[in-house]
Amino acid sequence: MEDFARAVEDGLKLSKRLVLPGGLPPPRPPAGMERGPDAAAALLLPSAPMAYAVVSDPGSVDTPDVPSYQPYVYGRLDPPALIPLQMKEIDLAVDCALDVAAVTLRARWWLHCITRSRDCDVRLIVPMGEQGSILGAEVTIGRRSYNTQVIEVEDQSMENIGKADSGGLLKPHMFCLTIPQVEGGADILATVKWSQKLHYDNGRLLVDIPFRFPYYVNPLPKVFMKREKIQLAVNSGFSKEVLLQGTSHPLKEKARQGEKLSFLHEAIVESWSSKDFTFSYSVYSGNLSGGILVQPSPSQDSDDRDWFSIFLLPGNGNRKVFKKAVVFVVDTSGSMQGKPLENVNNAVSTALSELVQGDYFNIVTFNDELHSFASCLEKVNEKTIAGAIDWMNQNFVAEGGTDIMHPLSEAMALLSSVHDVLPQIFLMTDGSVDDEHDICQTMQTELISRGSKSPRISTFGLGVYCNHYFLRMLASIGKGHYDAAVETGSVESRILKWFKKASNTVVANISIDATKYLDDFEVDSEYIPDISAESPLCVSGKYRGKFPETVIAKGNLADMTEISIELKVQHVIDKPLDNFLVAQQIALLTAKAWLSADKQLERKVMRLSIQHSVLSEYTSMVALQTNLDAPQKVKQKQKGANEPLRIPLHGLKLGFGDKAATRENLLAGFGNEKPPEMLKIFKKAGGCCSRVADCLCCMCCIKACNRMNDQCAIMMAQICAALSCLGCYECCAEVCCGGSES
Repeated sequence: MEDFARAVEDGLKLSKRLVLPGGLPPPRPPAGMERGPDAAAALLLPSAPMAYAVVSDPGSVDTPDVPSYQPYVYGRLDPPALIPLQMKEIDLAVDCALDVAAVTLRARWWLHCITRSRDCDVRLIVPMGEQGSILGAEVTIGRRSYNTQVIEVEDQSMENIGKADSGGLLKPHMFCLTIPQVEGGADILATVKWSQKLHYDNGRLLVDIPFRFPYYVNPLPKVFMKREKIQLAVNSGFSKEVLLQGTSHPLKEKARQGEKLSFLHEAIVESWSSKDFTFSYSVYSGNLSGGILVQPSPSQDSDDRDWFSIFLLPGNGNRKVFKKAVVFVVDTSGSMQGKPLENVNNAVSTALSELVQGDYFNIVTFNDELHSFASCLEKVNEKTIAGAIDWMNQNFVAEGGTDIMHPLSEAMALLSSVHDVLPQIFLMTDGSVDDEHDICQTMQTELISRGSKSPRISTFGLGVYCNHYFLRMLASIGKGHYDAAVETGSVESRILKWFKKASNTVVANISIDATKYLDDFEVDSEYIPDISAESPLCVSGKYRGKFPETVIAKGNLADMTEISIELKVQHVIDKPLDNFLVAQQIALLTAKAWLSADKQLERKVMRLSIQHSVLSEYTSMVALQTNLDAPQKVKQKQKGANEPLRIPLHGLKLGFGDKAATRENLLAGFGNEKPPEMLKIFKKAGGCCSRVADCLCCMCCIKACNRMNDQCAIMMAQICAALSCLGCYECCAEVCCGGSES
């Protein structure tokens, strides 16, 4: 993101030309820009919803109403600079249910840095929280409106397609949308919706939304009143008391009804929020607890079965964790060279140090060949852990191709003889292979044959070249956990979080007795995963019939005794439950459709995606441009002439892997290498020579000649003839006189 930071830095320098009412000084680039590219990117990356003026012509930078009469600036910025826009109002609405938060943000900016006689593009950037997924955006500027829509992939006709790279993901969990040709001084009203996961820490659920605005987006206090509004609703899903743990902003409780709470904060503020919005709560229970939320299927849903969601919390008690036998299966192919393999090495070293006495472990690396730390499982002690870390430092060398089947089979063989411990496989790869379907079927057959003591398989994908749906499906088959990192800088932290979540099992072999009461009961995942001490368990699906008032969930504790958990059934009528569950359902059903190659299942995913505006691999997202005050004209005969302009949004899907890139060991498998619009800041065209060269291109000369009158054309022809004669005279003198000075 160094290029983006440089674009914003150039924009802040350009904004020095503004003379704002009241004599306020223009914003300065934050201190510390010279400390290195990483520091610059961290300071200038959006930490809250932001809007930027995309400035290619510095001469257009001026206050809209009161000209500053600054000296004219020649030249163009290629690529353009980004000037942060001042914000007038902000409205944040957060709806928390189960382990998901649905967020709706409304904000108003104004194009304060472009004179009213000119226009420029405006880029909106909205950072989302943990595992954020964009649900839609709507932008209104004057009488123009832009709103996102999910459509079928085949539905993209070429007749009304706008320019490419107009939006998408600037980086993971950071949505970007570019609005073209916005007039200086105009208001930009935007509404953006997304969903994100709640954090879980020691019995507390936490929502964390980027809400730190830089000081230079604050408008003048004498000109605009800054209105800040935050609404929060919580439905814990339990019939127990909800305990508030903390909040970053002053919230007033509006209502409380059992497990449902609502809060409000509304005020005129001196400056916009300088800290992220956080809110944490817990359920009053020191033990395992849970509940079931059910809701009738929406009328427009093609599947008439009703929704259900089973939610289980591990509690904040000191429940015993299963002893485990762990095999790390690490990809060391050539594409892992550099930072990716270094970060994996650091993460596995930290994970090894978190194993305790009584655990077992081994490490298997794979490329074209297979290498193991030991021939069998090793007991955890200081000596073996130190030896394993030394072995990794010597053997984690990126070279060769990718072969996943053989190392997985080796890990299964290593775990075949373990007793009284929970066997676990942790697979980490950045590649996609040809035999992924065979791997899933082979592992499923092997796991079924081993019964309740079968190894748990957890998978982690690095970059965008691996098949994330294969990894998700393999984890679902193996009752494990899936996670991914598509940014190099987040690999180590996400692997550690994934390892803690998968390795701290407190209840295994979960079963629900609901099937005997219902006519049909289908869970989205292949199997119900184990309950981890580091994360709540949320399982959703469809059913037909009538749930009883309570349902019993059973499982095995670490000492192999059976535990029963009473789940109270709660009928949800005040909010659409499917809005919180559909993103996870689409991801799991897409993995099933990939494995089975079932076209009917693909169409089901497509219908769900379009109905709920949640993007899938079988749909695309576009921004539709409409004119709100367009006069009612007679329909034109040309097909598609009255259709709204479609602006495609890119980079929002992971895809099903890139086998060609894996075979070629391409290194650029991370999405943070290039922003969607290639915002690469070069040296700006400055100085007399460069400006003259810009003006003497063929097209400029042709346009200038077309506008000349006869007298000017005759004069220019005479000047050219005179210059030609002088050139001929110099050439003749050079030839005849031999270049002598006589």
